[in-house]
Formats: sequence, C-alpha cells, structure tokens
Amino acid sequence: MTAVIASMVPGDDAGWAERHRFTNEVTVLLAARYGRWTCGWHWAVGEGGGGGVVTQWCCASHSVDEPVATAALVVASLLEWRDWLEELADRFEQLAPPHGAHAEDRSWHLERAATRLVTVVMDRTGAQCGWYGLCHTVLTWFLSSTGMGAQDAKAAVDTAIGGRFESWIAPSRTLIDTVGEDLAVELTGVQPYREH
Repeated sequence: MTAVIASMVPGDDAGWAERHRFTNEVTVLLAARYGRWTCGWHWAVGEGGGGGVVTQWCCASHSVDEPVATAALVVASLLEWRDWLEELADRFEQLAPPHGAHAEDRSWHLERAATRLVTVVMDRTGAQCGWYGLCHTVLTWFLSSTGMGAQDAKAAVDTAIGGRFESWIAPSRTLIDTVGEDLAVELTGVQPYREH
C-alpha cells in the first residue's frame, strides 16, 4: 500500500489543487481497500486539517512532499486515526446507557456521555479551527452506537449544540454541561439528575 500511495504523489511543482486531489484519491483508495472507517485519516488538528485529531498529517500543502516520505505520513496518519476510532469505541461502550434503562437513568447516562465526549474531543483537538465539527460527528456516532438512527442522531446533536461551539474557543464547563443536559432532555424528556 505504501508503494501504491508513493506512486500517486504529485510532483514537486504541483499546486494546491493537485495536492488536494491526491488527498481525495488516497482517501478513495484506502476506503476501497480497508473500509469507510479510513475516511478520517487526514482530519488533522488545526486550520489545515479541519479540526480533527490526527497530528501526523497537517494538510495537503504541507504534508505532500517527497513520495516515500508522503506515503509514510499517510500510513502513520491512518494508524493514528485507527487508534482514535478504537479509543472512541471503548468510550462508547463504557458510556452507553444500560439496555432497558428507565428514562431518568438513560437521561443521566446520555448527559454524562455527551459531556465526556465533548471534553475529550476538545482536549484532543485543542479546540482549534473547526473542532466542533468532529465533536458533532463523535456525538452522532455515539448516539448511533446506542441504536438510534443516523438521521435522528444527527438532528438531536444539531439541536443540542445549536451553534454554541466556535473555532479557537474552548467552551466553558458550564456550556459543556448545558449541551449534555440539553441532549439528554431532548432524547428522554427527563432531566438527567439522580436523587441518591
């Protein structure tokens, strides 16, 4: 795979469009070979990467260089992305409401999961440019992992976040808690508090 990717790297004189096309073509190649999970391999931290968690890759303008080195960066980025997805899968399993939980318990678990997931995304992205997009995606994936349909999960997250997060601004603890509570109440109709 490394040799194939190296053969795809555009020449030194390639402009932005060719380098961007390379990134897209590599994404198609990886997805065809390994599956859709690979599609975030280049979602890097910061402005050039669109607010992701990958640190090995910066952006097409800075990361596409000599073919062998570029291919090695792609592979390292893919592995880093895979580690992130496996970490999320573990978190999703730990944070999911128990099967058959009543509304109050379900609400508490959803609020807790949302606040923890927002916090981990904020920490991993440094709340840099576009971080809230990955946050939205992670919360949607979490809800989908609990059995909610993808469109319903996306709509619930849209409502809970509601444009409250911004690039380069780490949200306050209060705002993170509010988003978690709003998501829980939206999905269960019950405040996520336990009287124990």
